[in-house]
Amino acid sequence: QVQLVESGGGLVQAGGSLRLSCAGSGSIFSINDMRWYCQAPGKQRELVASISHSGRTNYADSAKGRFTISRDNAKNTVYLQMDSLKPEDTGVYYCNADIKPVGTIVGWSNYWGQGTQVTVSS
Repeated sequence: QVQLVESGGGLVQAGGSLRLSCAGSGSIFSINDMRWYCQAPGKQRELVASISHSGRTNYADSAKGRFTISRDNAKNTVYLQMDSLKPEDTGVYYCNADIKPVGTIVGWSNYWGQGTQVTVSS
């Protein structure tokens, strides 16, 4: 069974930093794109950043210049370094990835982690 497990959330003051991690486990053959989403209270889940298997990155405008997404393919892990945090960054951060489980011949399946809470106080 394939799982994504996030860690690293918490409470931080505005201007501070946090580093989120998301590790894939189980019968994973390969991981394609990996992403971080944020769901703020009362709002829809929104894409924050994405990274391809080769390391090509994309960021939401709100994350550019402050957040950095990276990955370790050998560890099936994606990271989100969040600096200069603002109260509006508060929300549950979810990891998302396109994964090919062992034994899959064609196609990718999309998986979500359980989420990790990030709270930025003013």
